[in-house]
Amino acid sequence: MRIVVKVGTSTLAHAATGHLNIRHMEKLCKVLSDVKNAGHEVILVSSGAIGMGMGKLGLTRRPDTLPGKQAAAAVGQCELMYTYDKLFSEYNHTVAQLLLTASDINDDRRRENFTNTMNTLLDFHALPVVNENDTVATEQIVIGDNDTLGAVVAREVEADLYIILSDIDGLYTADPNKNPDARLIPLVSEITEELKATAGGSSGSLGTGGMVTKLEAAEIAVNAGCDMIITNGRDPYILYDIMDGKPVGTRFAARRKE
Repeated sequence: MRIVVKVGTSTLAHAATGHLNIRHMEKLCKVLSDVKNAGHEVILVSSGAIGMGMGKLGLTRRPDTLPGKQAAAAVGQCELMYTYDKLFSEYNHTVAQLLLTASDINDDRRRENFTNTMNTLLDFHALPVVNENDTVATEQIVIGDNDTLGAVVAREVEADLYIILSDIDGLYTADPNKNPDARLIPLVSEITEELKATAGGSSGSLGTGGMVTKLEAAEIAVNAGCDMIITNGRDPYILYDIMDGKPVGTRFAARRKE
C-alpha cells in the first residue's frame, strides 16, 4: 500500500518545553521503517518545526508575530530533518524533505512538478517528509494545517490510506473531555452535517487544528478514494495494529471510484 502518515506536534515534542520527545520520535521512526521493510510506500507529513524551533531557541512561549513564527520554524525545521535523517538512517532508509505552500498545490504546473517528484522519490525507495513551508507561508498562501496538508498529499499521490496520529483516540459522539457518556465512533461511512456539528463541539489541544479540520481533511481524502484513520499517536506501535487490519481509532471509508 501507499500510506501517508501525519504526525502532530503533540507526538513529537514535550508540551511543557517544546523540546523533542526523543522516545516517541525514535519509536515512530522504527515502526515506519518496519512498515517500509514490509513492502509498503510511506510518506510522512510532519508538524513540529515551530515547536522544535522554540525549544532550540529557548523560547518559553510561541511567538505572536508572523516573522517570529517563521524564524522559529526556520530553526526548528533544521532540527526536525536532522533528527529524522539520523533515526531513519539507523534502519537503512533515506529521507527527503519537501516544503510546500498553497501555491504549490493550487498552480497546475507546480502541482504536477510536486507529484512527479513525489512519485520519483517513492520509485527510488526514499521516505518523503513533508511539511508546510512555514518560513515563507503567509495568510494568502498558507495551506492551513497539516491535517489538510496530509489529505492533499494523499490525494495527489493517490494514496491508499491516510493516517492522522493525534492526541485523541478518534472521533466521538460528543466531546469526551466534557461528556463522560461520549462514545468513540469506529467507522464513518458518510460525513454528514450532523457529524460536522458534533465535531464542532470537540475541543482540545490539537495543534493548529481540531476535529473540524480533521473532518475537512477526511472529506478530501475519501473523495479521492483514500481511506483515512484518526487515532492516538502516544504509542506509534499502534501503526502495527492498523497494518494488521485491526479496528483502531476512527476509520473514514473512502468513496470508491466506479
